[in-house]
Amino acid sequence: MKILIVDDNKEITELLKIYTDNEGYESITAYDGQEALDQFADHPDIDLIILDVMMPEKDGIEVVKEIRGNSQVPILMLSAKVSDTDKIKGLVNGADDYVTKPFNPLEVMARVKSLLRRSQHFNEKLSDTKEITVGPLVIDKEGHTVKTDRGEYIQLTALEFGILHLLASHPSRVFSADEIFERVWKQDSVVSSKTVMVHVSHLRDKIAQATDGEQVVETVWGVGYKISSDMVN
Repeated sequence: MKILIVDDNKEITELLKIYTDNEGYESITAYDGQEALDQFADHPDIDLIILDVMMPEKDGIEVVKEIRGNSQVPILMLSAKVSDTDKIKGLVNGADDYVTKPFNPLEVMARVKSLLRRSQHFNEKLSDTKEITVGPLVIDKEGHTVKTDRGEYIQLTALEFGILHLLASHPSRVFSADEIFERVWKQDSVVSSKTVMVHVSHLRDKIAQATDGEQVVETVWGVGYKISSDMVN
């Protein structure tokens, strides 16, 4: 699993990196809010963020707000501020947990593990759900059908359905063309990414025609495809 550690205090960042690496996680570091957003954009497979509140460029609250615009990645906030108001502000804006400085690194790691377990459980539960609602669509895993909120069925191929269900089961996670091929075609990726691109294009066209132009599947240029968590219920 990949963790983004963000703090303008390099000693704290390096300390947390040592502990996360010792736990077997892959860690990435950033030292201000803008760098954190850049790293998050460059690494869409990040599983959790440890984020300081008080930083240059953009503070932690601003970073949380921007990330929550298109991702539900778990965020653990760090702050030297101790008032309940400061904690509430962070949590209200989208943070999942809060640790006050100075902290025990072992406590931080315990919080990290707890958040990752919770996130993994949510994704597994969603993946096993018989029906997933995505915007105007209702995806029936067992019936292998997709219909609009008006009750009209959309005729998808098995591969198109597989792509849609995969993305809907992991909201806000970006899947590369290779990952989609391996999971949906159920074989090692041996074809051009254009094969997946064509199927995604056909899927989008069918959804748009049935929903008056609704865009459900997003392209993350140079990376892959996703469905925003804001659309999934």
